[in-house]
Amino acid sequence: MSVHSYQLKGLKCIIFLLFSTFFISSNGQIPTQTIRGSVIDKASHESLIGAAVRLLDSTSFNGVACDVDGNFRLENVALGRQILQVSMVGYKEVTISVVVTSGKEVIVTIELEQSVVQGKEVTIVAEREKNKTNNEMTTVSARSFTVEETSRYAGSLNDPSRMAANYAGVSSTSDARNDIIIRDNSPLGVLWRLNGMEIPNPNHFGSLGTTGGPVSILNNNLLDKSDFLTGAFPAEYGNALAGVFDLQMRSGNNEKHEFLGQIGFNGFELGAEGPLGKKGGASYLINYRYSTLGVFKALGINFGTGTAVPEYQDLSFKVDVPTKKLGKFALYGIGGKSYVEVLDRENDTTQTNLYDGERRQDGYFGNNMGVVGLQHTYFFNSTTYSKLNLSLSTAGEKYKIDSISVSDNSPIPYYRNNSNQQKYTADYSWNKKFSSKDYLKIGFTINRYEYTYRDSGFEYDHWEQYSNFKKGSNLYQGFVQLQHKFSDKFSFTAGVHAQEFDLNKTFAVEPRIGLRWEMNNGSSVSAGAGMHSQLQPMFAYLVQTLHPDGSYAETNRTLG
Repeated sequence: MSVHSYQLKGLKCIIFLLFSTFFISSNGQIPTQTIRGSVIDKASHESLIGAAVRLLDSTSFNGVACDVDGNFRLENVALGRQILQVSMVGYKEVTISVVVTSGKEVIVTIELEQSVVQGKEVTIVAEREKNKTNNEMTTVSARSFTVEETSRYAGSLNDPSRMAANYAGVSSTSDARNDIIIRDNSPLGVLWRLNGMEIPNPNHFGSLGTTGGPVSILNNNLLDKSDFLTGAFPAEYGNALAGVFDLQMRSGNNEKHEFLGQIGFNGFELGAEGPLGKKGGASYLINYRYSTLGVFKALGINFGTGTAVPEYQDLSFKVDVPTKKLGKFALYGIGGKSYVEVLDRENDTTQTNLYDGERRQDGYFGNNMGVVGLQHTYFFNSTTYSKLNLSLSTAGEKYKIDSISVSDNSPIPYYRNNSNQQKYTADYSWNKKFSSKDYLKIGFTINRYEYTYRDSGFEYDHWEQYSNFKKGSNLYQGFVQLQHKFSDKFSFTAGVHAQEFDLNKTFAVEPRIGLRWEMNNGSSVSAGAGMHSQLQPMFAYLVQTLHPDGSYAETNRTLG
């Protein structure tokens, strides 16, 4: 066979491949995904049978009605940002935005608010309101945020705190940390809650008594729609002055197994979720993350940080087990460990330290934080349900600081700190929806604190003990709050929160009130007021002052 024959056959093969590629591309299916979830009453959490869910801005109609369990499923949804419209007779219509990707089903829980005025013909205009929170009792200085928002805000690094710094009245302390300042209040006044439970500082490299850090332990891939409040909180929020992050963890996919792997600023990440068993709707969700720079350090790659390489890891999980008669059970937890070494002895000795003058130090800093909780939701009937939360949390720090000898560059002991704090919590709330106008919530919380604080410094030729105590105390909290809607446009919320600190028998009663009027032009006027109180960091109550006779006294023990 001649060379020309080979060339001709080769040309035919190329033409055939190009034609085949064009044919397959022209007739291949566009990648799609499934959106599914449930629709419930916002106050009573009752499943809404027959609620209509449809996809807006679609080339063809794609809608469905919820089944007898309030569940819906939309198949063959195009990838990208999509808008869902949800409506039902007697309820206010809502729209939500979701991001559809090829690798994961979108699972959402949508809450509808019952209309006060019913039986009349009304015109409903769908709007997306950022100030519509999960908590129906909020009236002012509150808004919800989604996982999508924590991903889209510039500089947020998938961190709720950094995202919140974009809101009015909120600012950050620096780019290096995510502490936030709300209306000039101290960052210490921020309360962190996860699934309704108060948690310690959820940040890597976060010291006891603080609320911020360089890297968040909270994993953006596991969060659901959550609330952020900046003042005049409803009565259920206590022990906070500046703001509240009321975070919710989403449930895992209860129909099929899905897996996640990604690399980003926050670390190397692996995740999995899926059903537990073939029936019943139980699911699991777990995610592990390890410091990106820590991995690169292990591989011998230097990014110019020297020995000061932040090493951290965290784990988050949630297991949901719904039952037909006993209610819903959820086991959840988050935890993280962090460690960094800052060694001056490896720096250029000819350079002056701008912060410590001539003093050169080696610092070894370790922190840990963890929370495990069990939540039980029980439905008495279609208008009444309760929630019981039991949790255990821990937070600790271990610091070692040595001075560096000028003569031989050897370490000299300077400071030691080994402190930790545990908290055991029982929380119960009872929710009752009397009608479309009236909603009542009552609850109480018992917190048991166990804390150990030990730190000392090397003074001249001996160790000086700064603190060394191990104690425990209780914090009791209770609240009642009622919401009345005069109409769909005007609502009134009132309540009272009370708490007592067992260590020194200090007591606080905090009345709260809120009003909201939604005008026809889409604007709203809201007002809120209340009294708020907060515990100081535990070690502040146990400060020991040395008397001239050599004895010590806890001079802050009666602090309110």
